Amino acid sequence: MQVLGQQEWRERTAAHEARVAAATARHLERRRDQRKHPVEDFLFTYYSFKPAQLRRWHPGAGVALAAGAEAPHREWRFYVADGDTVQVDVDAFVAARGDTVRFVRELLLRTAARPGRFGCFGLHEWAMVYRTDPTDVRHSGWPLRLGTEGTDAVVESHQVACSHFDAYRFFTPDAAPRNALRPTRESQADLEQPGCLHAGMDLYKWAHKLVPAVSSDLVMDCFELARDIRSLDMRAAPYDLRELGYEPVRIETPEGKAQYAAEQRAFSVRGQALRSRLVEAIDGALPRERAALP
Repeated sequence: MQVLGQQEWRERTAAHEARVAAATARHLERRRDQRKHPVEDFLFTYYSFKPAQLRRWHPGAGVALAAGAEAPHREWRFYVADGDTVQVDVDAFVAARGDTVRFVRELLLRTAARPGRFGCFGLHEWAMVYRTDPTDVRHSGWPLRLGTEGTDAVVESHQVACSHFDAYRFFTPDAAPRNALRPTRESQADLEQPGCLHAGMDLYKWAHKLVPAVSSDLVMDCFELARDIRSLDMRAAPYDLRELGYEPVRIETPEGKAQYAAEQRAFSVRGQALRSRLVEAIDGALPRERAALP
């Protein structure tokens, strides 16, 4: 058990709060003004972790805070006082979240073990608007770069091969049969692969589901990867977002495909490193025999 002195954990808390404030300021400002952003709001609307939750600093399991009576963690769920320290109550966390821990660990390990695939070119976003009335698309306030017919033509001239269920489930009825795979929630662990942008973004989801057993530093690293991936996801999408400063990745061209695949590979490398750290957090901070892990 690592013990952090009061000054150190207060400094870490302040640094984390500043990091989160910088990452969430524009979203909170837009929320106050009732404005929406098709790219930057995604991490706060699609994922369930609220900015206020993200702002709370957690040291992670295996770390105790000295002068525990002064730590706000003492009143938070899944924490326990031990003499003059406070720390994550691993037993209580595993009792409540053990199924989630086991599922996340298996998914991360199986995803990490597969070779990445880098030939999807972000066509999942195009399949979400295929043969749809412009007023019914998800971001109807933004024009399609190639228009409705041009967008449909891109889908029809490519092989769509999306492996991620939470992207595939938003395909239009006409687009779904064009996909080479039929992802389901049940087949998620069998199909996810490390080249997938959505699998990379979801590392943020898995990290925050493991709070407070994983540290806030790891959660924020996953958040920042998800934020960066979302930018590519929407730059390669059929929408014209140049007004917002997003230069399109024209995946309908050979040059655009090459650019997309190169960025995708770089994100895959970052994602694999974070998968490893998340598994280490589960296996190290939550001992296998305590979590009943396979």
